[in-house]
Amino acid sequence: MKKLITLFFCSLLFLSCNQISKSIDETFKTNDSPINRTDHKPVDIQKTQTNTQQKELRENSEHHFLSDVDGLKKAEEELRKLPQYNGKEIFIYSLVYFYDDGRINIKLQHPENPKYIDSYEYKDNRWSEPKPIQLSIRDNIQDQLISLNKIDFANAAKVSAVLNQKSEHIEGAKAPESIYISIRKNQIYWYPTNINGSRERYSIQFNDDGTLKSFEQD
Repeated sequence: MKKLITLFFCSLLFLSCNQISKSIDETFKTNDSPINRTDHKPVDIQKTQTNTQQKELRENSEHHFLSDVDGLKKAEEELRKLPQYNGKEIFIYSLVYFYDDGRINIKLQHPENPKYIDSYEYKDNRWSEPKPIQLSIRDNIQDQLISLNKIDFANAAKVSAVLNQKSEHIEGAKAPESIYISIRKNQIYWYPTNINGSRERYSIQFNDDGTLKSFEQD
């Protein structure tokens, strides 16, 4: 009888040891998995995407085309290479807009029909296809034309530099995000022609080459 009792308790002890051993093995296997290892550092995908988006926003909001002399020269060179003007003089009509985000809007006399005017946009370092401009019979086309040979796109950087310099010393004044040329009586006029501060207003004029002509308080 004593042998049976002893055998019974030994069996119980054996089964308990096996259960404990199995539990320990499962614990170590679980902790050793690639997901639960303490040396594994999961990537925070959402945080990475947010940082990327913020970087793109910063880059898109930081434009410097008006001070990019090489970029302005490249835009002019590409304009001269337009196939429809191959071997022909290009005449600008009325306005040329330069934007700090890299765009240029310009109107050109049609290469074949001098009574027509087309608009072009420079964006993403390339010129668009021409778009026809509707004119009135009262529009004096010849009065608002000037040869591209008399305009240097890089001079826009000079105008921008002067405006930035003057604006820095005027309380509340902000440098413009665009500069443009107006053509009247076959002469060019750079704009803007004023700088507005919170307490003062100044008139400013430029020479054809973009250098300062006059600057005085109104």
